Amino acid sequence: QVLLVESGGGLVQAGGSLNLSCAAPRITFSIYHMGWYRQAPGNQRELVATITSDGSTNYRDFAEGRFTISRDNAKKMVYLQMNSLKPEDTAVYFCNADRPALVTYWGKGTLVTVSS
Repeated sequence: QVLLVESGGGLVQAGGSLNLSCAAPRITFSIYHMGWYRQAPGNQRELVATITSDGSTNYRDFAEGRFTISRDNAKKMVYLQMNSLKPEDTAVYFCNADRPALVTYWGKGTLVTVSS
């Protein structure tokens, strides 16, 4: 049963932009905190950005000012707008839905490759 589906990844040149999307049609979307994480080859998964049920956002330092996380509860979608991409942003980006201490869901990821 697939609950989160990411899309929007691809190959871009440094300095370019991508907008990632995550669809969550089967969960009670509005009550979940949502987040984007990424995992580069050989590395562990790391936080990129989160957005709470009430819209509060949090970013890792590398994402601050370049990336924007947003959500549309009516569409059950969460987005990650990525600008000024760098080669070090290359990773598989994962969508996460979380209810603390209760349940968490992960998507399968979408690959972002940034060429130099």
